[in-house]
Amino acid sequence: MDETRDPLVIGQTWSGEGRSVALATVVETWGSAPRPVGSHLVIDGEGNFEGSVSGGCVEGAVITEAMEVIESGAPRMLEFGVADEAAWRVGLSCGGRIRVYVERLG
Repeated sequence: MDETRDPLVIGQTWSGEGRSVALATVVETWGSAPRPVGSHLVIDGEGNFEGSVSGGCVEGAVITEAMEVIESGAPRMLEFGVADEAAWRVGLSCGGRIRVYVERLG
């Protein structure tokens, strides 16, 4: 992976610049999931983000939750899953489910 695009490196850089930063990490998957366990998405207090934990509507929901985690400081465990017929609309194919841990850095 190109280190300049690594969400962990970017999060560290943003934090060093004084930005408020949250890190979202895929911690568990079931069935078909677009991103594997260990995938990261870093979000700053302005809503800028790098990386990916899923895509589609799920990623938007994770970013929204991350903004609240930055504000409150309280980490959250998020779980997303859908029935097969709705899967493509929200970015999870074949009825997969994912669990994403979101924490504030620094």
